[in-house]
Amino acid sequence: MAKQITTQFKLQAPGGQATPAPPIGPVLGQHGVNPGQFIQQFNERTAQQNGKICACVVTVYNDRSFDFEIKSSPAPILIKDAAGIAKGSGVPNKDKVGKITQEQLEAIAREKLPDLNANSLEAACNIIAGTCRSMGVEIEG
Repeated sequence: MAKQITTQFKLQAPGGQATPAPPIGPVLGQHGVNPGQFIQQFNERTAQQNGKICACVVTVYNDRSFDFEIKSSPAPILIKDAAGIAKGSGVPNKDKVGKITQEQLEAIAREKLPDLNANSLEAACNIIAGTCRSMGVEIEG
């Protein structure tokens, strides 16, 4: 018989460097997940993404066991890295804070494609371009 799912939640942590300190530990604890066990497995599976923010979906079962699926980094973080900026604009329609090239946009879209609700690279590029607009980042080319 299959295990019954108790809850499912999303979490973001630095790849290979997660610690059970807040905010990660308390979130895991409130859902009945052993923080030490989760952190050890998470750091092993994300070691190649050292320090880069990784998103994951954690599924907790009724016997307090858990599974988690690693997703790609959130799009705004990838855009900030590509543009070399610290944060997006507070007024994106007036203040532009950075620029990325069309090639950088396509690279981000390729990385995010499995996690996006898009059937083609062109559709994924449009989604990422919308995120750029809402951050005040211009696309060149």
